Amino acid sequence: MNNTFNINRFGLLLKRQWLDFGKIYLISLLALTGILVGFYYFNLPKIEEHNFRWNQFSQVILSFRLPIFLTFGFIFISVIASSYFTSLGQKPKAIMELMVPASLFEKLLLGIFFTAIVGLASYLLIFYIVDKTFIIYLDNSWRYQKILNTETNLLTQVTYSSIVDDITSERKLYGFFALPFLTTSIFLLGSVYFNRFHYIKTAISVMIFIGAASYIIYKSASLLTRNMVGVHQGSFQNREDLVFLLIFLVITALTLIFWAITYVRLKEKEV
Repeated sequence: MNNTFNINRFGLLLKRQWLDFGKIYLISLLALTGILVGFYYFNLPKIEEHNFRWNQFSQVILSFRLPIFLTFGFIFISVIASSYFTSLGQKPKAIMELMVPASLFEKLLLGIFFTAIVGLASYLLIFYIVDKTFIIYLDNSWRYQKILNTETNLLTQVTYSSIVDDITSERKLYGFFALPFLTTSIFLLGSVYFNRFHYIKTAISVMIFIGAASYIIYKSASLLTRNMVGVHQGSFQNREDLVFLLIFLVITALTLIFWAITYVRLKEKEV
């Protein structure tokens, strides 16, 4: 048996995992859709409210949308990742899982596929559909309304931006595009590493690590820059681009490291 990767065996493993994991996954998607619809419904702007925020395309921005998008995105993909390898924490199920005729690399690759790719893509799709549905409803409801645009001081017909407009307008966010993959890699590792209460233990571990790392970085930066004098040279935009590029590279590197640790942990489980 090929101990690294075999496409036919991977396909069979994919079908098997979908039968086990697919039910939980679909139920999670239905629950997510219902929650998003509820949040949109109770936060829709009313005609008598005119304290709107406008983007550069003279569209009204729904202020509640981006926080909801980020918050529920984190919760959804982390829960999906944290529940993927939970069966390894139960001895009878763990024995069955480890005896499945597939290589560890295939099992890890399938875990990454379900959590980092399918989980993230389905969340983006569901959120986009819900958002687009409500935007069409709002645009139709407000198509005869004109309101003073506080950015241009002109009466403007009310149209609403989509979640895609909000994300692409925030140019600084590109440095964090790899963050969902880091999130799934951490919680996927947690589902292998812990035997019980995977999500809670992983979340607590992450908070402790972030707190300790932030303190160490802050103290180190304070000591290194204590006697330094700031010199302003070059373009601020160039420095900003460099910072976000470094953030992207660091997040990507950490993601790969956590996936590698997950592989090692799976190997230890097999032993």
